[in-house]
Amino acid sequence: MNGNPSPAAHLYFDMTITYYDENAGHFCESTFSLDLGGIRSRFLAHVPARGKVLDAGCGSARDALAFKQAGYTVTAFDACSPMVEIASQNLGQPVLHMRFEDVHFREEFDGIWACASLLHVAKDSLPHVLALLRNALKPGGALYVSFKYGVQDRIKSDGRYFVDLNEPGLNALLAQCPGLTLQEEWVTRDHRPARASEEWLNAILIKGADAK
Repeated sequence: MNGNPSPAAHLYFDMTITYYDENAGHFCESTFSLDLGGIRSRFLAHVPARGKVLDAGCGSARDALAFKQAGYTVTAFDACSPMVEIASQNLGQPVLHMRFEDVHFREEFDGIWACASLLHVAKDSLPHVLALLRNALKPGGALYVSFKYGVQDRIKSDGRYFVDLNEPGLNALLAQCPGLTLQEEWVTRDHRPARASEEWLNAILIKGADAK
């Protein structure tokens, strides 16, 4: 497994971050009120009450705040500096400014929430990033991930890079990251009314008791 992102991976991610740097306020405003309570509940069913949760790529901190209000100890990070400022205000605590490649926690979290965030990681870097998140989980910990439903990696007209996954694509990714087992997966519609025709692949992965 290659732990060094390719030059193309850096370019794709930098292009994506530039978009969010320039549109952080609008993006946070348009997504903060979305109701993902049902999905959060499915995730939290695998996390001990008052456990430690990492919101990886937290955006506006919508979900991190919900976890905090539910009694969980929350750590959150995002790669977009303006987003980190907004998220820190929303969450009422400092949010870390870091990328997925900077995740070097070891068996610290009962659950990791990566909602609509890993989809911006270059496809050839996803196995390495997934392994970093696995390492940050305690044995038996749960990782929630979501991707736009599809089979391609692409650059949108606004400059953002996306990796789309379907069920076979997720299985192929997990085959490259031992120690994570697929607990459940399901498809949902986008919660934004203007994008209700778009589908998302959701999955909960569990770290094996013997995984390192």
